[in-house]
Amino acid sequence: MGSGRLTDSYGGYRARLIEDLRAKGIDDIAVLHAFGSTPRHLFVPEAFRHRAYDDIALPIGNGQTISQPSTQARYLVALRLNGHEKVLEVGTGSGYQAALLSHLAASVISVERVPELASAARRALAAAGVSSVTVITGDGSLGWSAEGPYDAILVGAASPSVPEPLTRQLHDGGRLIIPVQRSTVQELLLVRREGDRLLEESLGTVHFVPLLGRCGFDPATPTTENSS
Repeated sequence: MGSGRLTDSYGGYRARLIEDLRAKGIDDIAVLHAFGSTPRHLFVPEAFRHRAYDDIALPIGNGQTISQPSTQARYLVALRLNGHEKVLEVGTGSGYQAALLSHLAASVISVERVPELASAARRALAAAGVSSVTVITGDGSLGWSAEGPYDAILVGAASPSVPEPLTRQLHDGGRLIIPVQRSTVQELLLVRREGDRLLEESLGTVHFVPLLGRCGFDPATPTTENSS
């Protein structure tokens, strides 16, 4: 699980963020607690720390951004974690979403393809006192079978389809959340494994970077939208 009670000077800003999330329909107590217990300012560059608790995306370098908190909250609510799961995150980005997950699951494996981002995320997670997240540098479109299967998988980038390696690494009853490119829009899918069946549910449209990798889009075409 994640770190304990915070003693920094940003508590009032986190409280305001929680009220913003409530106003946008986020009412899951555990998810709201995760946001209240996670120091987002440690996951953004110092120049943007005065905006760290606004419900906006912010740049983190390498052409990537830390996602809008309300978008991340939507993901986390849909996963319905109870605190005992092993979770795979595809696309570590800043490490903030992995830190949120650490308050909602027993352990988190997070895979990031950009070594500089992976290193920065490890430093931020250590500064935040998060010990239940392991950040791995690799091709997240392939998952991370060495630690699988997983109770839940969260993908922070849009794929051309649901990668088969990810569904293969789901426990029976496990959930996968992933944006999938559908023509000109991206659809957020919740995929549940029930035995040999995969059940898909649409959670609406989103806008994320392409998932780059062997089971994603061609890495030769990077973009600059939301990461984690």
